[in-house]
Amino acid sequence: MHVPDGFIDAPISAATGVVAAAAVAVSLRGARRELDERTAPLAGLVAAFIFAVQMLNFPVAAGTSGHLLGGALAAILVGPYTGVLCVSVVLLMQGILFADGGLTALGVNITDMAVVTTVVAYAVFRGLVKVLPRGRGAITAASFVAAVLSVPAAAVAFTLIYAVGGTTDVSIGKVATAMIGVHVLIGIGEAAITALTVGAVVAVRPDLVYGARGLQQKLKLRVGGELVDVPDTAPVAVARSSRKVWITGLVASLLLAGFVSFYASASPDGLEKVASDQGIDAKTEEHASADSPLADYGVKDVEDARLSGGLAGVIGVGVTVVAGTGVFWAVRRRRGADVSPASTSGV
Repeated sequence: MHVPDGFIDAPISAATGVVAAAAVAVSLRGARRELDERTAPLAGLVAAFIFAVQMLNFPVAAGTSGHLLGGALAAILVGPYTGVLCVSVVLLMQGILFADGGLTALGVNITDMAVVTTVVAYAVFRGLVKVLPRGRGAITAASFVAAVLSVPAAAVAFTLIYAVGGTTDVSIGKVATAMIGVHVLIGIGEAAITALTVGAVVAVRPDLVYGARGLQQKLKLRVGGELVDVPDTAPVAVARSSRKVWITGLVASLLLAGFVSFYASASPDGLEKVASDQGIDAKTEEHASADSPLADYGVKDVEDARLSGGLAGVIGVGVTVVAGTGVFWAVRRRRGADVSPASTSGV
């Protein structure tokens, strides 16, 4: 789904750039309410994990592969506003360092892959959680459905953008049919990864999953022989550390990007396949970062393909987790500056 330079004309690329900038600005403000001292570093880890899993293309049909988009996963784990920022950080790192996704098309990619997937997924997720029986199984099931629908939604969004700003004269109906068809299949893979990841985290630390915050039962005190809920403003005696989760997630991300990625499918992904079949790639331009030492997910001058790809993946995870954590800590600190001491005296 990474749109390269040349697919979309300059006016529409600029317009989507404005939309993406506005969405990021709104998300920066919204993320202040979602992040706290524990979830800020975890949000950086989520961005790095999405980067790592996006390197794992899986086969979906003859000659076609797909990979995680990550909007649903990020929104459910750390919140919809923070989720938009997570995927945006990943896209920025990929575009600048790895020549993956055009720089002039960055607005298109953020709008499509970060905003559309996150908004659609979280809306579906919240709707399902309200009607399903309360429990961890409901969170996992809702995650699966939300992820399934988010991917074809992004395919529809790309088709609409291409319909008004495409640089080649092709049948939009054929593009829509091909895009939606292949991305429904990719959505199943996305859903499996999302549900497994969310389910694993919910099983061990539901308190760290934004979408599962309603699962935890309130503490109770015995007052006059009766059990009553502890007020939300009551001080918390012990805060569970998220260090083990963070370390486990980082190690998993490094292994996926540095080792498992070598065995990913080499077939073109959904958009590349559709672009080639339908002729919408006729005016594709060379990437501005084509000379990057990490272009195409390999380290320049390292001849061994396995080593080159593994090193590039490890570097990508490292850069993404540092950049993401820096952004989210800054957002968290800004939230702290906006809250008066009196309002936090009971925390």
